[in-house]
Amino acid sequence: MPHVVEQSRIEHLAEAFEQATPSEILLEAVKQIKNITFACSFGVEDMMIVDLIGQLGLTLPIFYLDTNLLFGETYALIDIVKEKYPHLQFVQVLPKLTLDEQAQQHGDTLWSSRPDQCCALRKVRPLEDHLNGYEGWITGIRRDQSPARANAQTFERDDRFGLTKVNPLVRFTEDEVWQYVRDNNVPYNLLHDHGYPSIGCAPCTKAVAPGEDPRSGRWAGFAKTECGLHQDTNE
Repeated sequence: MPHVVEQSRIEHLAEAFEQATPSEILLEAVKQIKNITFACSFGVEDMMIVDLIGQLGLTLPIFYLDTNLLFGETYALIDIVKEKYPHLQFVQVLPKLTLDEQAQQHGDTLWSSRPDQCCALRKVRPLEDHLNGYEGWITGIRRDQSPARANAQTFERDDRFGLTKVNPLVRFTEDEVWQYVRDNNVPYNLLHDHGYPSIGCAPCTKAVAPGEDPRSGRWAGFAKTECGLHQDTNE
């Protein structure tokens, strides 16, 4: 049975590490939570965390959800990252259904008609299955990314998955993340240079104009800005 960090302890850590650096938060996370993993989407925030994990010499597994619908630029970045950080462990997590099987069972291009269901099949359920047995997970969430993330803490209880969630970049701004990436020559998705501040699956992500909500390019045309990975209710 995985060890569950007590709520009082999580609240203490959140308060104690509110002003800590991302490195300090990561080091405390692996100290407090022995069986912890990092969920990497290969966005710019997650690339900063990958580099920090490498710089700190941490050995925790890094997993990524491969929906089979990622951009070519994302797959290219994955190859670059694996070559740059050969000592890190990257775990590919795939949906149970192939795209053909999904089309047979739910219809073609499910993402264009029922995006919530598509996200549930290709992202949320694979995440739930993969996190089963872990005690904690690390994410690249920042408070200023969206209103839904404004109250995120450095350490918080994730009741949905029954584990501890760690957000080392929670206080960082987008500019601070990019400053780190540039200063440390960290590879990043080239789509970021072409109007894609938030990058998901290719069919459901478009470029956004300067000044627009960074997540407005996700699921354009739908009242949806989250895939469900960081929400308390199922998609």
